[in-house]
Amino acid sequence: MTSLPPERSRRILTGTNLGNNRDSTRQHNLSTVLGLVHSLSGVSRSQLTRATGLNRSTIAALVAELVQLGLVVESDLDQAQQYGRPSIMIQPSPGALALAVNPDVDVVTVALVSLGGHIVNAVRFHTVRAPSAAEVVNIVSAIYAGMRTSLPAHQRVVGVGLAIPGLVDPVGGTVIDAPHLGWRDEPLAARLSEALKLPVLAANDAVAGARAQATFGAGCGVSDLIYLYGGASGIGGGVISGGRLIHGSTGFAGQLGHTHVRTGGVRCTCGSNGCLEAEITREELIAAVDLPHGETENLEEVIMERLQDQVQSSDLREVIDRQVQVLAVGLKSVVNLLNPSMVVLGGFLRILVRAAPGALSEALSTTATRGPRENVSIELAPLGDDSILVGAAELAFEPLIRDPAGFLRLRTAVVEAVHNEIPVPAQTA
Repeated sequence: MTSLPPERSRRILTGTNLGNNRDSTRQHNLSTVLGLVHSLSGVSRSQLTRATGLNRSTIAALVAELVQLGLVVESDLDQAQQYGRPSIMIQPSPGALALAVNPDVDVVTVALVSLGGHIVNAVRFHTVRAPSAAEVVNIVSAIYAGMRTSLPAHQRVVGVGLAIPGLVDPVGGTVIDAPHLGWRDEPLAARLSEALKLPVLAANDAVAGARAQATFGAGCGVSDLIYLYGGASGIGGGVISGGRLIHGSTGFAGQLGHTHVRTGGVRCTCGSNGCLEAEITREELIAAVDLPHGETENLEEVIMERLQDQVQSSDLREVIDRQVQVLAVGLKSVVNLLNPSMVVLGGFLRILVRAAPGALSEALSTTATRGPRENVSIELAPLGDDSILVGAAELAFEPLIRDPAGFLRLRTAVVEAVHNEIPVPAQTA
């Protein structure tokens, strides 16, 4: 049986209050139940009763409505329950999907993700150069058209989550600045929404990854966590504090890649010198192993194999040792400032931990202030870009979970309007 840690259920329930009338109360309760089923990838009725404080008949009615909406399914009894009658298990329906999109300098990744954070289908479209925003719209449209034709009748895409390696306007989804892609003030979310006839929500890729790690990954149930992701476009981060994602006053918190780590260092795309993402790059690791273009997905595996050869790995070892020390400097500042209990590293930053086991923790322990550095664990995100894609899908699922019945009514109306060729404004958030 999936356990339901108190901290996790509190995080889901935090910030919501029962409504002042029956409709708002029911909306709140539907949202709470769907959120728990989604984040836990399945939960028993008895767990829902304990987590929400609602009685069994109310839970049964709410689950029945979510089943009718096609958002959850009831499965076999929970045989792991030790006392009383076995409870019916409630799981996310595979019929509700989000389209996750993550463009980068050398690849555009598109995936279908179901409720519960399961990647159903993923396509990586490699490019020989950084794609333009218009090219991304064309690539995603073509991939989605192919995906949609093969979907069973019971599956539907409820929205699109866009994870961008750059600054994104949290209100309209405009890409304010993605320097590695060469984009400035690109209304990509609106253009993609118009092309796909779906609502599109956008966020920074590392922030999306932090959401995925906090909900499904290494940071599940952790109240204070830092997620740091290294990709082709540099290093980004997301911060969970007190169980909540930190947005900042204008939505741009978490620019950890621009933490200063070296005086007079390498020029950064932000205009400063010595930023973390300027001093630690994926390209330096690729060059150290002379990996051909198009094979970068295997970078971690190649490096770990190359390190077994003591003769050929001397230059590579020097690069890794330097990057570990620089990363430790950056993490020292972040740990002292935010006092997390966990740091999760994803993308090519995983390599630095695997290639030099214990080195980062040791360097951090000698540089960070004693109080904040104590009890900080360093964990690795799953290999690949799954966290980014699942986090992007979370953007699309958020309005559905917030108001399941209302959101689906609106989507049905939009689909009917499009079918009848009634103009519908692009939906972004």
